[in-house]
This record gives sequence, C-alpha cells and structure tokens, in this order.
Amino acid sequence: MTFTQLEVFAALARAGSFSRAAALLGITQSAVSHALRALEDELQVQLVRREGIHSPLTDAGARLLQRANDILQQKQALQQEADAERGIARGTLHVASFGATSSLRLLPMLVAEYRRRQPAVQVRIDEQNDDTVVKWLLERRVEIGFVVLPDERFDTIPLIEDELVALLPAGHRLAGQRSIRAADLQDEPFIRTSAGSGAQIDRFLAGASTQPATIYHFEQMSSMQGFVALGHACAIAARLAVPEPPPEGIVYRSLSPRQRRVTGLAVRSLQRLSPAAAGFVALAREMARKKQFG
Repeated sequence: MTFTQLEVFAALARAGSFSRAAALLGITQSAVSHALRALEDELQVQLVRREGIHSPLTDAGARLLQRANDILQQKQALQQEADAERGIARGTLHVASFGATSSLRLLPMLVAEYRRRQPAVQVRIDEQNDDTVVKWLLERRVEIGFVVLPDERFDTIPLIEDELVALLPAGHRLAGQRSIRAADLQDEPFIRTSAGSGAQIDRFLAGASTQPATIYHFEQMSSMQGFVALGHACAIAARLAVPEPPPEGIVYRSLSPRQRRVTGLAVRSLQRLSPAAAGFVALAREMARKKQFG
C-alpha cells in the first residue's frame, strides 16, 4: 500500500468518477484505475463501484475512506512538522465552509491575514451545505470546517454570534410586527433551505407545533430572497447570511423568542492539528477575541 494509492482513492471519492479524479490529480485515467485496482487487490475488498461514468464508493469503501483520509492528513502533518523544524511553513490546508456567514463574513479577512503570515501555505476552501461540512469533517476529508455551534462531535472554537430572522415580503400582514412568533407562520407559504441553520429553524417551528405551508425548497439564498421579494412566501435565515440593508421588497424581523446562533470552527481534535491548521485556528481565536469579525 502506498500514499499515492490512498491519494487516488480519496480523490476518486471526492470526484465521483475516474475521469474527474484524473483531472483533479493531473494524471491519466488509466493511472487512476491502476492505482485503485492495486489498492483493492492488496486490501482484498472492492472500494468503488464501476457504473459507467459514475463511480460511487461501495459500503466498504465508505467505511475505509475515513481511515485513508486520516492517514493522508497525518502524512501531511508529518511533512509540515519536519518543515517547521527547518524553519519553513508550507503545505496545503483544507477548509470547508457552509455559506454566506462563513464564506463572506469570516473567511475573507481570516484568509487574507493567514496568507500574510503563512505565504507558503496553500489554503483550499470548499463550500457545501452544513450537513456536508460535518460529513467531511467526520470522514477527515477536511481538517477544519465552519459549523453552527454547539456540536459535541468536535473540538470547536466560537467566532461570531448572530440570530435567526424572518424574511417577509414588505407588504405582508406580519411586516408591521416588531417580532415574529412561530405560531404566526402557521399555514403561511414558506421557503425551506438546507443552506444554514435548517435544524435550528425546524426546532423553532416544532416548539410551537407550527407547520408553515412549505411550497418552495431552495439551496441558494439569492433564490429565496427573490421569491420573498415578489411576495410568494416567507422564510427564516441567519442575519449574517442575508444582505444589509434588506433588498427592495423584503423586511427582516427578529423571532420571538430570540433565536441566538453561534458560528465557529470545528476540528476532530485540537491536539492533533497539523502546523498549518494550528496556525489557522490560533489566528481565528485571536481575531475573534479582538472582535474583528462581523
């Protein structure tokens, strides 16, 4: 078993096909196939299903992926430790972000300062929904992820606090209220999204046994805002995830009771971070302490 074989397996899991994995790694498709076959032969288990252009993991492959990613992370950490002993800071840091709050309000200034301090470290950022960020952290596909706290599965660092707000059409019957109760949304045309705080929104509604009439489901915040502005439905989102001031045709209202939300960093273990990740976490703590986010 070689690191190259594990890297090919991990890339194939991310890409979902042999051709995309080859492009990701900068090698030929036959080289990807050869490396994977050699790994499967050594482990005596099939890791990937060959289904035309798609190549999903088998159940065994999904179980072994976390171990492979852990080995690759430790390999990278080992190289970074060795470089640090020689006074060199370099390598690649993998970070997962979950949307507007982290991608627009936290990452730009954090990455800019990190690159100034660690110019030889390449920061790779992948943006996904909340559930995928957590999945990637658990599978060790990324070393650091932005999540909504608390999350007992990880070591976490709180960075910024905001609240959930109702997004209402400006002419809506509820727009004149200072705050919105869950019960106010009963049977209201409603937009749900898997992008950001979905579980917290569900708890807020379920706590009052409220069932809005969910008729739209959007992944993109811009789509949600467009339909609210046209008067088609109401929605709930995090204040840091929506633009200020509100777009024309939309008003924001706090929820009652107030729904506090904390966003922060999550890692599998603060004690096992690579030097590049440890530096990123230390900088994030420093900036949060100085209240530089927001």
